[in-house]
Amino acid sequence: MRKICLFIAMSLDGYIADSKGDVDWLKGQGNDNENIDTYSEFVKNIDTILMGWNTYHQIVTELSPEEWIYNQFTTYVITHNEYTSSENIRLTNINPVDLIKTLKKENGKDIWICGGANLVQQLVNEDLIDCYYITIIPTLLGSGIRLFENGKQAIKLRLLNTQSYNGMTDLIYTRR
Repeated sequence: MRKICLFIAMSLDGYIADSKGDVDWLKGQGNDNENIDTYSEFVKNIDTILMGWNTYHQIVTELSPEEWIYNQFTTYVITHNEYTSSENIRLTNINPVDLIKTLKKENGKDIWICGGANLVQQLVNEDLIDCYYITIIPTLLGSGIRLFENGKQAIKLRLLNTQSYNGMTDLIYTRR
């Protein structure tokens, strides 16, 4: 059965975006030559992405407005807005919990939960995330959009791996 994997970065104090929704602080303490490409290794086992509207909108308007950077995946965007889907980008208003339960039963590789916080929290509250790949960025934002907030229950995790580079630390957990 397909695994549901959260792959995301957050500040040391637990935010995925600053109070304006910006993510320009998502970098290490030195130059990019010190970075390890954990993304390429992670996506080898992924064929589907799930993201919220705000994450999608930020990608297509700010982070990569010239091209859709996830062409090799099928991407589901959860939105209440009416938009036309394309072959690789499926805009839908289906409840994300129901969508994940359906997708998990289908054949394929694992499913990446790309963001944002509201979508993540809905799936955490239903204990649907199997793997947590979280990169801690060496920045204290003080305020912004929290990754985990107002959870319904405790979820016990098992640490599988850590690695540090350029002041950042990757943490990989699975459910116990």
